[in-house]
Amino acid sequence: MERSVLVTGGAGGLGGAVLEVLRDQGWRVVAPVRAGATGRLPKDVVPVEADLVDSDEVAAAVATAAAEPGAPLRAVVNLAGGYAGGGLVHETPIGDFEAILRSNLRPTYLVTAAALPHLVAAGGGSVVCVSSRAAVAPFAGAAGYATAKAAVLAFANAVAVEYSKSGVRCNTVLPSVIDTPGNRAGQPDADFSRWVTPAEIAQVIAFLAGDGSAPTSGAAIPVYGRA
Repeated sequence: MERSVLVTGGAGGLGGAVLEVLRDQGWRVVAPVRAGATGRLPKDVVPVEADLVDSDEVAAAVATAAAEPGAPLRAVVNLAGGYAGGGLVHETPIGDFEAILRSNLRPTYLVTAAALPHLVAAGGGSVVCVSSRAAVAPFAGAAGYATAKAAVLAFANAVAVEYSKSGVRCNTVLPSVIDTPGNRAGQPDADFSRWVTPAEIAQVIAFLAGDGSAPTSGAAIPVYGRA
């Protein structure tokens, strides 16, 4: 293994597919997860227990990812986040609005900020963030979620601009509804065949993490399936 990648959200519905694809492509994969969730990770993935809203625990997780001299940290994939719907804007308490913003933006910011010095020191690398179709096409009842994912997209674009001269690129994928068991349970009458699968998104993320996408930075990639 000649390169390491740090993947957050590895225990989630999309995470397992991303971890497996990157592992199978020869990456040393490090996955920070909440306490008690390491057993949900695929084989040969390096687990790290960490709360990704805590800056000290994020720093320790990133240090683990960058700890192998023979496999420098060359990529970060920010999957951690979540969805929360609700009422219209005037029906949504500010605490709920701020909570969804924090859960999506803070881990992405902390992990990326901690990893960037290592990526620069390694001669460059890739940061991949996960936003949402809702960031560019909001729907009623999810103002907080749409705002949070739009903030992730804006942050990724800022990283792309600030670190381009250091050889670090940053791109974002924007999924529509992902075909996970949780989403199927929440929308039992939907046409699941139109949804994008975790395996399909994982291939796009792996491409953006790897050298094949070296000319690309600041891109917002739609991964909508047929939704």
